[in-house]
Amino acid sequence: MSNHQAIIRAFYEGIWNKHDKSQIPELLHEDFSFRGSLGQERHGHAGFAAYVDFVHTALSDYRCEIQEMIAEGNKAFARLLFSGMHRAEFFGYQPTGKRVEWVGAAVFTFAGEKISALWVLGDVHGLLQQLANNTRP
Repeated sequence: MSNHQAIIRAFYEGIWNKHDKSQIPELLHEDFSFRGSLGQERHGHAGFAAYVDFVHTALSDYRCEIQEMIAEGNKAFARLLFSGMHRAEFFGYQPTGKRVEWVGAAVFTFAGEKISALWVLGDVHGLLQQLANNTRP
């Protein structure tokens, strides 16, 4: 496994799965550029930390599972499964207490040994269908 793959694993396991934002300066470049699976764009450590909190507030027990990863040069790709329990307002839907999950694909760019950019495309349509179905009686 390349060092970039190890950094990506630490990114998902620490920052996302453990909700440990203290790892942000260690793993992310100070000029970090981010486009998340939910379509939001953020810049810098503070902007990204706010996005992490937003997701964890809406979805308790939030998890990112790496299903596949490929790295070459200063780029890496990961195929992912995101999941969590819907516990707060999310995309206009009131909390249902039910588990939701969606798939995504991420492209990482590295500057040295830190992630400088991350672009994630998520199946938001599938997520919205779950939220709508979960609110039906």
